[in-house]
Amino acid sequence: MLEIRFHGRGGQGVVTASNLLAEACGLDNLYSSAFPIYGAERRGAEIEAYCRISDSPIRVTSPVEEPDYVVVIDPSLLRISKAVFRGMKTTSKVVANYSGELQLKWRTFTINANKIATELGLVKSGWPMVNVVMLGALVRVMGIPSLEALKRAIEEEFEGRVAELNAKAVEVAYKEVKENYVLA
Repeated sequence: MLEIRFHGRGGQGVVTASNLLAEACGLDNLYSSAFPIYGAERRGAEIEAYCRISDSPIRVTSPVEEPDYVVVIDPSLLRISKAVFRGMKTTSKVVANYSGELQLKWRTFTINANKIATELGLVKSGWPMVNVVMLGALVRVMGIPSLEALKRAIEEEFEGRVAELNAKAVEVAYKEVKENYVLA
């Protein structure tokens, strides 16, 4: 079973990202489970969401404490949140919305999701909506679900132009995500 933990802030679509990943996995005939943990329910507060993916039914309903993948939607959390790296194994991987190089002790993949979302017009209330962009990068790094399943899940979740822009965003992120070779 793969365990993924998403980190972001309220209003950034962290829960939507974990749910879309689970839906896309279901479209590829995988078992999946997604759920959030809410702290302070307000825009800008730190939030976590979880997704588990397996070839067999998933019975675990607890928060992901030892993730295989950590997805960091808000880059400021890399500097200020101790929760982001909690419980990580030596084999864990980080997929981060970040424009520079990171010095972490885990394999790290970066994508400038803010830039992609802004260039495509995926902005809401002044915030680039990077949650779906990050899924394009994550799917490339994990190898599952298929990009096609992710795009189908996006089309089922969103409508019209929003669906089109998010589908384009995952394609761009899928191509542009890069491994960061700087280890701490």
